[in-house]
Amino acid sequence: MKNNPYKNKLTTPDAAVRHVKSGDRVVLGHCVAEPQVLIEALMKRKNELSNVEIVHMVPLGKAEYCKPEMEGHFRHNGIFIGAPTRKAVQAGLADYTPCYFSEIPRLFSNHYLQVDVAMISVSTPDEHGYMSLGTSVDYTLAAVKNAKVVIAEINDQMIKTFGNSHIHISEVDHIVETSYTLPELQAKTITETECQIGENCAKLIEDGSTLQLGIGSIPDAVLMFLKDKEDLGIHSEMISDGVVDLYHAGVITNRKKSIHKGKMIVTFLMGTQKLYEFANNNPSLEMHPVDYTNHPYIISQNRKMVSINSCVQIDLMGQINSESIGYQHFSGVGGQVDFVRGTSMCPDGKSIIVLPSTVKDDSISRIVPKLDTGSAVTTSRNDVHYVVTEYGAVELRGKTLKQRAEALIGIAHPKFREQLTTEYYQRR
Repeated sequence: MKNNPYKNKLTTPDAAVRHVKSGDRVVLGHCVAEPQVLIEALMKRKNELSNVEIVHMVPLGKAEYCKPEMEGHFRHNGIFIGAPTRKAVQAGLADYTPCYFSEIPRLFSNHYLQVDVAMISVSTPDEHGYMSLGTSVDYTLAAVKNAKVVIAEINDQMIKTFGNSHIHISEVDHIVETSYTLPELQAKTITETECQIGENCAKLIEDGSTLQLGIGSIPDAVLMFLKDKEDLGIHSEMISDGVVDLYHAGVITNRKKSIHKGKMIVTFLMGTQKLYEFANNNPSLEMHPVDYTNHPYIISQNRKMVSINSCVQIDLMGQINSESIGYQHFSGVGGQVDFVRGTSMCPDGKSIIVLPSTVKDDSISRIVPKLDTGSAVTTSRNDVHYVVTEYGAVELRGKTLKQRAEALIGIAHPKFREQLTTEYYQRR
């Protein structure tokens, strides 16, 4: 028994979470790699614990630590805001820490956020004792490296990925064995408006480009219109199912990339079993920590780099709000600014911000004279490059404030163009 470190560390979920103490900061594995069994066990200890901070980014679980009855026992600190945690943040029952995705590992290593306990989900170990972080390397690897206590949930259905995505048994303090299907994010039906936005974006993408795609139906719509392109590459914080189809169709080859030639580079995965099966033990896809994949300098080394990200609002100066609706925080910074700046540093790069021109059945314009009071400026007007709606694409780089306003009004919904023009000149 003494010579078997795996068995020595093996324990039950209830026993493992006993190592969480009142006042601890607990960092959870990200997204698909949330340690579901460990979280459930920790929630059972509610009445034994006080002031335990739960830190993570995109949640796919129930987020029971955000329930009102958990107040005083657990408090969530989101470095992004997802559907299960949004109401709690907006109600003041949880907190939000704005930061660039690429800088989260530094928050842990420089002790801006001291990691007391890291709870993660990993694959079964190989013959050398290495476990894969599977679907999420991102900030999870940094959490492991900086935690006082590491509790690993070994899910025998977690995929094994290549790249800098492994930790050794020696880096883990406690092990819990589990088995459950990885959570899936099903693609939503793509609307006619999103299709038009996707087509407008695709016109800006040249053969041999390297792509970063965000989350949602608009990036999926872009992929639909890339079937006639050649030798595309991927360097992105994440990918979804649509990339798999283009890879099998021979559109994504990664042959023309200037770094990591022949490889797709990502930091986390979120999709369906189709994506997970594709990524499992696939040497053409590599997972790396987010302070590498999202570092603007690394991004800038890709030739013909194209980043595509969505937003909530844009004002007539070109200021981008991707986080909030007024004072109500809705999502987070994520990797948008990382890729906007990295792509801008690329000599032949194109940074694209996409948005439908309206919301709520065409009753509200998303191109506005000024951002709503309380709204965050996620991407500054100095960084914005291309903006795309269903009515076209405009380039703002190098344009005066007047030229920017005119260009953006030209891709606004027709019913709001006269109003936007009038308000712009009144404000001037």
